[in-house]
Amino acid sequence: MAAGDGKLIQVTAAVLEKEGKILIAKRRKGGPFGGSWEFPGGRVEPGEIPETALQRELREELEIETRVEELLATSFYDSTSLSIELLAYRVTYLSGKLRLADHEEIQWVAPTKLQTYDFAAPDLPIVRAVIDSARRGES
Repeated sequence: MAAGDGKLIQVTAAVLEKEGKILIAKRRKGGPFGGSWEFPGGRVEPGEIPETALQRELREELEIETRVEELLATSFYDSTSLSIELLAYRVTYLSGKLRLADHEEIQWVAPTKLQTYDFAAPDLPIVRAVIDSARRGES
């Protein structure tokens, strides 16, 4: 996508908590933001609603079934080659064993430690929202 073409890509992200820790995933090298950490998720396809897209992406990328809860935060990112609206939802794990299909690595991280990871630029506002939420005692 060229800058200024007016197309905004809508992407979803999962804030999946387990035992006080949040799941993060490291992007494969070579693509956009390669080698950076992110909250797992992916692109909303035409005709899809974001919550359904997120469930599909988590099934495809991590082989898990989930329930998408409330919207936690939204992030907008714009560069010369990419315009993204990132919708981050709280997600509840339902079933499946985590398997890597699209990432180099995954980790469970305490919210207060998230800022020590090199996150992709669109995910940085989500990191702040997760940390703020944890400080307020929300889970």
